[in-house]
Amino acid sequence: MTTLDVFRAPESVAVVGATDNPAKWGHWLARGAVAGAHRRRVHLVNTRGGQVLDHPALPDLDALPEVPDLVAFAVPAAALAGGVSQAVALGVPGLLAITAGVEDEAAIGDVIAASGTRLLGPNCLGLYDASSELALAWGRFTPGSLAIVSQSGQLGLEIAGMAASAGIGVSRFVSVGSQLDVSAAELLADLAHHEATRIVAVYLESFGDGERLLDALDHLREAGKPVLLLTVGASRAAQQAARSHTGSMTSGIDVVDAACRTVGAVRVDTPAQLVDTAQLLSRCAPVRGRRVAIVADSGGQGALAADTASRLGLTVAEFPPAVQERLADRLPPHAAVANPVDLAGAGEDDISTYASTPAVLADSSVTDAVVLSGYFGSYGRDIPEHQAAESQVARAIGSLAAERAIPVVVHSMAEHTETVQELHAAGVPTFADVEAALRAVATAHRFTQTPRPRAGRGPARERQVLPGSGYLAARRLLAGAGVPFPPAVGIAPGAPDPGGAMRSLSAPVVLKADWLEHKTEHRGVATGLVDTAALGAAYDDMVARLGSHGYVVEEMDRRTDVVEVIVAARRDPSFGPVVVVGAGGVQAELSQDLALELAPCSHDTAREVIRRLRSWPLLAGWRGKRPVDVDALAAVVVAVSELIADRGDIGEIELNPVRVSPDGALAVDALVIAVPTPDGPSTA
Repeated sequence: MTTLDVFRAPESVAVVGATDNPAKWGHWLARGAVAGAHRRRVHLVNTRGGQVLDHPALPDLDALPEVPDLVAFAVPAAALAGGVSQAVALGVPGLLAITAGVEDEAAIGDVIAASGTRLLGPNCLGLYDASSELALAWGRFTPGSLAIVSQSGQLGLEIAGMAASAGIGVSRFVSVGSQLDVSAAELLADLAHHEATRIVAVYLESFGDGERLLDALDHLREAGKPVLLLTVGASRAAQQAARSHTGSMTSGIDVVDAACRTVGAVRVDTPAQLVDTAQLLSRCAPVRGRRVAIVADSGGQGALAADTASRLGLTVAEFPPAVQERLADRLPPHAAVANPVDLAGAGEDDISTYASTPAVLADSSVTDAVVLSGYFGSYGRDIPEHQAAESQVARAIGSLAAERAIPVVVHSMAEHTETVQELHAAGVPTFADVEAALRAVATAHRFTQTPRPRAGRGPARERQVLPGSGYLAARRLLAGAGVPFPPAVGIAPGAPDPGGAMRSLSAPVVLKADWLEHKTEHRGVATGLVDTAALGAAYDDMVARLGSHGYVVEEMDRRTDVVEVIVAARRDPSFGPVVVVGAGGVQAELSQDLALELAPCSHDTAREVIRRLRSWPLLAGWRGKRPVDVDALAAVVVAVSELIADRGDIGEIELNPVRVSPDGALAVDALVIAVPTPDGPSTA
């Protein structure tokens, strides 16, 4: 038995804290254990002994006739540490700790770490496995193909309940709780070989070892099991506090999305979106593209569906004349045969129209999914004499979807009718809301996109001493990594005359306060200095205002058709280094136009990230301006991504702005922040 087999198919189970009181956890665990007694040996433990659920209860683990494979604890917090120690001493392979509010978790972790015992929890809602009929959790589960791994047990139960309402059962449910020992990543990796699981739902609030989690999600993708991920962190309050502009503008959600792109997982926003998408994935052929055909028996519903589809990024393309002619031959003269199709009462005259119209569209290769919206599903409910005919059409819709390998999705004004059940049985997903139907189509389509290649990360170099502090030192470091800068000369603190710096540079020049992180906020930059007199005056002003520190004189970039971009990198606690590209300059925080990927990234990935920016049209040539050198910008992105991935001592890098023109890219400000040490952070 492997390390996690005890949580999937134990041969014997003991429930500590078993009770007849249905308001207590020990009752639910005991009831689930007893229900699986035909699959495994079950032992109940209650300090009072006696009978629980008409089964004998023994006073403690030492009294059991054998060492069980799995022990589930539903005991007071103060009693958990002693129970774990007792189980470890007996050599129990697996422990499930429901108990919450444990103050000595660290001590329990030490006991587990020193043993061969694995612990799931504490502070969790338990686990369920349909294949082995293992039910050690609160609630009831319907067997099916959806696995749920959740850091919040109650949210996991909500997902399971919503899935059951949609006719989707659960193959496996695991509430991971505190992850004191067994991690979500381990449990997800284990699902790659779980035959009953076809789709995986994950809710996580923290990601721990991000690389290990991505490995697990990679295995699931390779096994053909799509992963729907739900998390938190999009709110401003959840964003990482950082000293650089990009650190404050990017959020944990940005990093999670980048991580998902590398392994083909899809992040969703709500449990409802998760379940809706799981319904489509479990019943339909893949959504190969963004084209959607809408068929409605109401002009208003069709128009709203079309607007919603466009808002969700789907394409509602007009059908070619030949397809419209085929539709017109089958529908009333006043029907609309463009996209969306308005049946105009045809379904009332001939209910088979609800199947024949999608069939025309499926056969014409004009769409990647058909959405049927409106009254279908209600005929049999409202007119019982029509139930047989409506059920027959429901089966026909399922047959055409299967035979043509194209998703057909039904938005029905009716819920839980016999026809809706027929549609489910025929493999047709149904929704009570057209936006939910279309959002499921859009979300499912994301699974057909090619995952971003995961760049190999060698071991980061050991902590080094950053070469000085300030802009000049950051320039040296980044230039050595391949980032281009204009020529520049440093002025030592206290220098009486900066004019000598002009001898090796071409005017005009820029004077910069070397040590300031955000120079413009302190008027630490003077531009357009054309001679030594102008440079001297600017220098005297800055020294008077800002102090006698180091300064930098740099050639001013005078190229035309320039777009300012920010290129940055930071280190995520779970997923490691990430690289960020965005609209740059002093208004970067106002535009909030950023795209992010895990680092290091390839040149092709860097180009794709740049194209995701809302400001991409400015780079591509806007209102007659020449396109900028995107390859030069991509090379800067790659260099920054490789530098932070290679240097484990660097916490953040920011180049703002990088001035990109048709003739190349030049960085004209740079900030490098070291990973904090016990003495505090430092900059280069």
